[in-house]
Amino acid sequence: MLMLGPIGFAAPWVLTALIALPVLWILLRALPPAPRQVAFPGVALLRGLLDKVPVARRTPWWLLLLRLAAVAALILAFAGPSWKPVVPVGQGGPLLVVLDAGWAAAPDWPARLTRAEAALGNAAAQGRPAALLLADGRAAPGALPFAPADTLLAGLRAAQPMPWATGLPANPQAALANVPEGALETLWISDGLDHPNRGAWLEALTRRGAVTVVPPARAVRSLSLHAGDTPSLTLAATDETAPAILAIGPDPQGVERELARLTAGDAAVADGTWTRPAAIDLPPELRNRITRFQVEGEAHAGAVVLTDDRVKRRKVGLVGDADRQAEGQELLSQLHYLRRALNPTADVVEGGLGDVLDTAPDVIVLADQVDLAESAELAGWVEEGGLLIRFAGPRMAAFEDLQNEPLIPVPLRQGGRDIGGALSWGDPRTILPFAAEGVFAGLIPPEDVTIRAQLMAQPAPDLADRTLAALSDNTPLVTRSRQGQGQIVLFHVTANAEWSNLPISGLFVDMLNRLVQTARVAPADEVSEDRDQPFWTPETVLDGFGRAQPAEGMAPVPAADLARGTGPNRPAGIYAAGERRTALNAGGPMVRADWPGATVEAVGTTGGRDLTGILLALAALILAADALGSALLARGGRVAAAVLLALLIQPAPPLMAQDPNPELARAANEVALAYVVTGDERVDDASREGLRGLSVVLRQRTSVEPGEPVAIDLDRDDLSVLTFLYWPITDTQAAPSPQAYVRLNHFMRSGGMILFDTRDGDVAGVGGPDMSQALQALAAPLEIPPLSPIPADHVLTRSFYLLSDFPGRWQGNPVWLEAPPAGAETAEGMPFRQLNDGVSPVVIGGNSWAEAWAVDDNGYAAYPIGRGWEGEQQREMAFRFGVNLVMYVLTGNYKSDQVHVPALLDRMRTEETLGP
Repeated sequence: MLMLGPIGFAAPWVLTALIALPVLWILLRALPPAPRQVAFPGVALLRGLLDKVPVARRTPWWLLLLRLAAVAALILAFAGPSWKPVVPVGQGGPLLVVLDAGWAAAPDWPARLTRAEAALGNAAAQGRPAALLLADGRAAPGALPFAPADTLLAGLRAAQPMPWATGLPANPQAALANVPEGALETLWISDGLDHPNRGAWLEALTRRGAVTVVPPARAVRSLSLHAGDTPSLTLAATDETAPAILAIGPDPQGVERELARLTAGDAAVADGTWTRPAAIDLPPELRNRITRFQVEGEAHAGAVVLTDDRVKRRKVGLVGDADRQAEGQELLSQLHYLRRALNPTADVVEGGLGDVLDTAPDVIVLADQVDLAESAELAGWVEEGGLLIRFAGPRMAAFEDLQNEPLIPVPLRQGGRDIGGALSWGDPRTILPFAAEGVFAGLIPPEDVTIRAQLMAQPAPDLADRTLAALSDNTPLVTRSRQGQGQIVLFHVTANAEWSNLPISGLFVDMLNRLVQTARVAPADEVSEDRDQPFWTPETVLDGFGRAQPAEGMAPVPAADLARGTGPNRPAGIYAAGERRTALNAGGPMVRADWPGATVEAVGTTGGRDLTGILLALAALILAADALGSALLARGGRVAAAVLLALLIQPAPPLMAQDPNPELARAANEVALAYVVTGDERVDDASREGLRGLSVVLRQRTSVEPGEPVAIDLDRDDLSVLTFLYWPITDTQAAPSPQAYVRLNHFMRSGGMILFDTRDGDVAGVGGPDMSQALQALAAPLEIPPLSPIPADHVLTRSFYLLSDFPGRWQGNPVWLEAPPAGAETAEGMPFRQLNDGVSPVVIGGNSWAEAWAVDDNGYAAYPIGRGWEGEQQREMAFRFGVNLVMYVLTGNYKSDQVHVPALLDRMRTEETLGP
């Protein structure tokens, strides 16, 4: 490549054609040949006459200059010019392209491939051998094969980033053993992070030749999980910005969407990396539905944290005798030890069994409780998937009908067994090591934990299969059985230190947490009991871009390998072993890479801007000017002038030519309900079907006869012919243009109303105009007045039907509209203001009204609401709210005056009485 200042030429030999320009000038000046002058005496009679259309004897200089400029532009275009190209620094020797292929390389992966392909293409054009090292941790051992550069392009184009960190071969000397002769040129397209063996590779490469490093064009961010009593997230980044962390999971309909947003805290800076903690402070019901956390705006596996049993908090109900009130007696209570063990990792509720069942817990713990009145209800709860954990005690041991006690995993002997007393059979027993395939696998029983008394199980053929933990004499300590979709677990000792010192050990906490984590993980018929515990089977894995995909054809991963984190054959994903689920995530701590001895390109440097197209266009313009100039010199100058004049007065096409919405013409002639197009096909279909269903109800019950709903593009459509606009809020829709906000504000000032529906009444449960960050962002430029919940005497509660609630698909959330001004009278029926004919310009809620109104093409409800008759009654109330809303919009203060006639008459009588 030839460089002339900031311009480089890929084919500099073409520039030799510029030598022909002077020759071309001479030829154009000499041809046609000058006419020979012959003296003719009669020409004297023509002296003084002026030729109105002269013909030039030779080509004018300015026309020659145009033609030479056109030829020069064509020559330069064919020479392959580019502006500020990246110039190879090699000396013509072999080329090695090192391409980091971990998760950090995913954000700008296409640009990385383009840069590597350009380098290999240049090497192929120069006939240089090349090698490609994909640093994905899967490179074959041995020396790198050097081959013609064009043979490597197919493998490069098929490469993809991996859902684990970049990995380089362990021995760079062995990998570079077959480098051809000559100075090795290395192009290292880096992800900007330090990785094992990177320093050794850089040293080996710089000793063999020049190394050019291409850094990432954007900051690298990763997300990791800090497990513990209070799990939290850690956001690491190579810049100071802290984007939001999205909590994603299924909504009640099973659709994956954003459920919450987390904000990272203050940053700690170390080695050029900013680390921020983010607490997972969410309600248990919402937290347990989250399947993944993801950094907003990042699309790679390192920005995703998959959730497992460590993140989900169970709701645990404790049922037992109340703590003793005397000072110091709480240590004798079983609930005290259970409370201390479960509080850090679960949400604990206490009370009677009936009260606990009403809270819908995931786990119920019974501390020495027998013969309960609510046993039938408890059995139904277990059948539906609940986990019941029971502890033995003196009451259970002395219960006469213990053999018939329901919800016991194994038959029991009455009376219990005293091991450590004065009249006992022997010394206290220790705990045997836990089975490798059991729920307690990996826990180590301390030698000082001993059992002094226990409740004995009746011998049975399946007793060993139901035993989760046993004593040193092989008698059961913890047993379990399944009932329906749930399970029942019995500790054959007390939950306090009366029968053993287990409750005052750390093992007791670990055992309870392991059991609680198995609650509602999977139905009983889906749990595999014969899975080998030392191996973990992948269920769902991520690709390098953070997208989930099924783990088809993947082999189980040994537990020792899984503990090392992500890597080849163990991508980020969800792994299962027996009843346990664990998430293997790719993100984690990051260290910036430094490049001593290498040339690091400036961030954002590209391969240069190609000037070929610009020069070809310039040549075409010059040739067009040449043609026009030639026409002016010819006898057809008038025609040329006319053509030039026509070109000058030709009207320019409009910059933003858009077809008008044909539906708006129909809306101008009839009442039409309109909705905003969000770009989400499912939401837009629900809006169209919902307004269609409401239009049918309006035609059946009122004098309003709306036509088909109108889809509105805020950036294009005029809103002046509309009165009602339904705007569903999604997290992905882009904000309208400034011109659209001008039209929206004019629409609201002119009496129109917008129904904002955040559709999150099932998740937020609080309502209010500030419940959605997406709503705040979209509505910020709008002239929205102060808001308040709809009061009981508002005209919207009685414009057609008498209403006290405004349900949609969800209910129980407040609905907001314009608040009364300060100092407004509170008499019944007083309108808030007289602007917009008394109509509030906005109504805001999250009850998903369109889905409640929606009907399909056959007239049936498109979305379910509740169960049975109660759900249909809620749908009817949603339709009534829609009717009231449309009547309120169309009639304005007329309906307000009509509704509040008694109050107005009383005021008139008062004024007449107090008249002059």
